[in-house]
Amino acid sequence: MVAISLSAGAVARIRFAVSCLWEVVASARVLRDPGDHAVHLPWVRRVRPALLDAGLVGSDGSLLWQLVPAPPGYLADFLTPPHSGLIPDLTAELAVLRATPAATVRAHLDLYPGERTPTLAALYADPPAGLRRLTEEIEAYWRIALAPHWPRLRLLLDADVTARARTLAEDGAAVLLNDLHRQVRWEDDTLLVAQRRCLAPDVADGPGLVLVPSVFVWPSVLSVSAGDAPQLAYPARARHRLGASEGRAGSAGRRDRSRAGPVAHRADLAGQHHRAGPA
Repeated sequence: MVAISLSAGAVARIRFAVSCLWEVVASARVLRDPGDHAVHLPWVRRVRPALLDAGLVGSDGSLLWQLVPAPPGYLADFLTPPHSGLIPDLTAELAVLRATPAATVRAHLDLYPGERTPTLAALYADPPAGLRRLTEEIEAYWRIALAPHWPRLRLLLDADVTARARTLAEDGAAVLLNDLHRQVRWEDDTLLVAQRRCLAPDVADGPGLVLVPSVFVWPSVLSVSAGDAPQLAYPARARHRLGASEGRAGSAGRRDRSRAGPVAHRADLAGQHHRAGPA
C-alpha cells in the first residue's frame, strides 16, 4: 500500500496532465499482457503485426520492449517524466526523456530484477546514447501504434479532465481523489494507493500531486513517486474500443504523427518507481 501524506498546500496544487509518454508506456504493457486488457484487444490485433515487423515488440533488441515488462513488473520512473500541462507534446516529452541524468538512468536500471540483457547493459554503460536510441524507438512506436488513434484518445482524455476538474471545483479534493479508482482512496490527509511493495515520500508544500488520465492504464493504476512531483496515472472514464473508432479519427490522425498537438475543441529508490496495483 502506498501512503502519501499531502499538506494543505499540496492538495491546493493538485493538477492534471495529459501525456504522450504515459500512453506509450501503458500501451506497451497492454501488448505485453493483452489478456488482462480485453477492452483493447481490437487495437492489439491491429497494431501488433506492424510493430513486430518493425522489431519494436517481441524482440530482444528493442530497448523500449525490454524496459516495459508485463504487469506487475518494475517499470523505470525515468520513462514518464512529469509533463507540464494539458497540451500533450511528444517532441517536448522526448526532449525531457533524453535529458535524464545518467545517474538516474543507472539507479533505476539497478532496480530491474535478474541479469541485465545486452541491450539494457548498453543503456547502463552509455545512458546518453541509449536514451537517444530509446527516443527513436518511441517515435517509431508512436507512428505505428498510437498516432492513427490519437485524435480519439485526446477526446477521451480531455473529456475525463473536464469532468474531474468540475468535480474538484464543485465538491473538493476528497471527492475527486476517492472517485479516481477502486485502488485509490483519500482519508485523514493521506492518499492511499493499493499497490505492492512500494513506499512513497510525503508531499509537503511542493508542486503537488499530478493526476494523469490514461486510456491504456486500465484496469489498474500506475504511480510514480520519483522526481519533484508524484504522479498517479488512472483509467480515463470512457474507454471505447479503439478499433471501432478508427474510421472517425483516422483522417485527422494522419495530419501529424510525430507531434501530438491539441485537437480543435480544445524514489527513496525502493519506492520511486512505477507500480501497478492488482487488477
